[in-house]
Amino acid sequence: MTCITRPESWALIEPFVIARGSSTEVPVLVAELGDGQGHVGRGEAAGVDYDGETPVSMAGQIEAVAHALDDALDGEHLRRLLPPGGARNALDCALWDLRAKQSGVPAWRTAGFAELKPVTTVFTIGLGDVATTRRKARESRAYPILKLKVDADRHLDVVRIVREERPRARLIVDANQGWSRALLERLLAPLAELGVELIEQPLPRGEEAALDGLRAAVPLAADESCTDRTSLAALAGRYEYVNIKLDKCGGLTEALAMVREARRLGLGLMTGNMCGTSLAMAPAFLIAQVCGYVDLDGPLLQRHDREPPLRFAGAVMYPPEPALWG
Repeated sequence: MTCITRPESWALIEPFVIARGSSTEVPVLVAELGDGQGHVGRGEAAGVDYDGETPVSMAGQIEAVAHALDDALDGEHLRRLLPPGGARNALDCALWDLRAKQSGVPAWRTAGFAELKPVTTVFTIGLGDVATTRRKARESRAYPILKLKVDADRHLDVVRIVREERPRARLIVDANQGWSRALLERLLAPLAELGVELIEQPLPRGEEAALDGLRAAVPLAADESCTDRTSLAALAGRYEYVNIKLDKCGGLTEALAMVREARRLGLGLMTGNMCGTSLAMAPAFLIAQVCGYVDLDGPLLQRHDREPPLRFAGAVMYPPEPALWG
């Protein structure tokens, strides 16, 4: 089996600002796995930036295990070769794509799905000044579910501005670890009054126990605190939802296992992205089939996309073409 990695950078339509920083482009790593018969599978990873992952670091991880990538490779073998993260995600998704092209059996069927149905993604509005927030809210009228990035200082004002512009939109807020329990408790009631239906990662990763005993008026979703299967037990009873991202957990193989374990623990399901092109969203589309919340809007925030891209009709996403992935 041959393995090629390629770093790429994809420009965003405008700067994307969240609680921990701002970005103007999305650096990704593409991995390609090939066999001797001309079949090639592709996977894309942005990695976990807050854990220090970059295309260079992910490529180095892959290079270190390239000698072990043989024709018998499968997802469980990859779990033993690499830790959760972007490098394993790129390889795992490339492997799913390669096996689909070798066998002629779509990845979604191998994963156990009877069919793929269109899904509705949230659309994310990053942090900005009042005028920018109003403009983005007005421009997002094609999207019925909005995710609003907030931080410790800008929260209720952001929601109020968007609610004025989009009175009937469904709203999620994402603090990206930027709040304390005291601030969360103070904001819960007014956010509920404003119609917010989900709060994503209010507290820093590692402070899950601080949620013990909290009676939240708005359901909470774990993002940064949710990595792979091993993280789920600590989230049950503290969060209502978990955000499964392929870059965090290390690929589609682990994400499917997380779905089963999260259901066993009574956790609701969400799938998200670290930004990237349609090639990164395509395998996550399979996870989206069973999620209450879908956040796969990465390509909508970029100037350009793959060919062929995922098809979007407003917020509605359609299954990937085999020429893209799977």
